[in-house]
Amino acid sequence: MKKTFKIYAVIFIVVMVILALLEVNKKETTNWRKNFNINEKSPFGLFVFNNEAKDLFKNNLRKIEETPYEYYSQHKKGVHNIIVIEKELDKESWKKILDQVLNGSDAMILMSHVPKDISDSIGYHSSDISFEEENVLKLTDKKYQNDFIKLDKFPSGRGFSYIKPKVEVLGKTVEKNNSDQANFIKISFGKGTIYAHSEPLFLTNYYLLKPGSIKYAQDVFSYLQDRETIWFVENDTKVSRFFMRFVLSNPALKYAWWLLLGGLILFIFFNAKRKQRVVPVVEPLRNTSVDFVKSIGNLYLQEGDFHDMMAKKAQYFLNKVRMDLLIDTQNLDAEFAKKLQLKTGKTIETINEAIALIRKGQDPYANVMKEDLTRLNKLLDEILK
Repeated sequence: MKKTFKIYAVIFIVVMVILALLEVNKKETTNWRKNFNINEKSPFGLFVFNNEAKDLFKNNLRKIEETPYEYYSQHKKGVHNIIVIEKELDKESWKKILDQVLNGSDAMILMSHVPKDISDSIGYHSSDISFEEENVLKLTDKKYQNDFIKLDKFPSGRGFSYIKPKVEVLGKTVEKNNSDQANFIKISFGKGTIYAHSEPLFLTNYYLLKPGSIKYAQDVFSYLQDRETIWFVENDTKVSRFFMRFVLSNPALKYAWWLLLGGLILFIFFNAKRKQRVVPVVEPLRNTSVDFVKSIGNLYLQEGDFHDMMAKKAQYFLNKVRMDLLIDTQNLDAEFAKKLQLKTGKTIETINEAIALIRKGQDPYANVMKEDLTRLNKLLDEILK
């Protein structure tokens, strides 16, 4: 046993020495992940903006790690500015922000991907408007016409594919081979104003450290009034209190920690193989498909999202028509209705009523009631019999 242990010990030492040599010779790589973390010094972190924000907002800036819902439920605020940069917003938090804007506050939302229910409530649709490797962001105001920023590293290419009337365009994405696309808009909402920018990349370390780029950021935030500003940031409390934070933040200590864990794992592996393991009792797999379907159905009923259910029912029906009846469903016009009537044998009135309900389910702004979903379900089942 002693001889075997010595062999394992020698193997372990040799492996650790090889790993140590590889680690010493390893070149440090740059993290290009778009993290938007206020403590990250990587190219796409917000460390520089976080340090410059106090001067930018004349010491009227407060960083809040709570969600807007938690914060405004506990604090009654007068009119102020609200900033959100690439932070996930739940529905309740968004309602709280809208309440503040209705009462006279201004909100600036800098997010590349905004949940659809939030963008709908503001009055725009965001999408990929550019696939170029370089974008130029410019403001439409003539006094800022000389202030622009060139995004030459991984631009998201996000913009506004649709905006409601009376929405003012403040900034655009400019390309050589394509027409200008809106990426910065202003919407009056109640007594306040909402500003939405679809390309927050210009606030990251990489671009703010470029000569002249900070002027564009100053111009964007100049639309906010000179008053108290609340910036909702990601909650990093759990990370900062983690007892291994210092060890994992230091490359040498982190490497020593992983070596220790690797040695313990090898020791446990070689030691455990000498002992008889307990034979586990394997239960046969149970078919949970029905339970899953019931759970999904109950979830939709509890949420009361009849619009989404209606859209999915319509999507399933059209796919069935394409696959089984070999009818093109791209245009739900009179020709489609006639082909479906001929192949199913149903009355043209039934077909037309079903098409009208399908269009209603596909319309994101339609007001769908429970009765509409029930009627559509009955009609589609009748047509596919």
